[in-house]
Amino acid sequence: MKKTMVMLDSISAVKDFVSIVSAYDYDVDLASGRYAVDAKSIMGIFSLDLSKPIQLTAHTDDADKFFTDIAKYIVG
Repeated sequence: MKKTMVMLDSISAVKDFVSIVSAYDYDVDLASGRYAVDAKSIMGIFSLDLSKPIQLTAHTDDADKFFTDIAKYIVG
């Protein structure tokens, strides 16, 4: 399991992010506060507070290519 923080600050960013995440077979979750959603769900992501960074959890040990693909959304 690998974790990082991501920032999705626009509708187009969310759509692009979901299309990238959906290309991977393993589960990816986003958590904001006490809420966690499937990162492949556009509706789920919009239910989170997108005004601040969100914790991403990729349920795999081989996430290097995935993290490269989403690098533009990773913060701090």
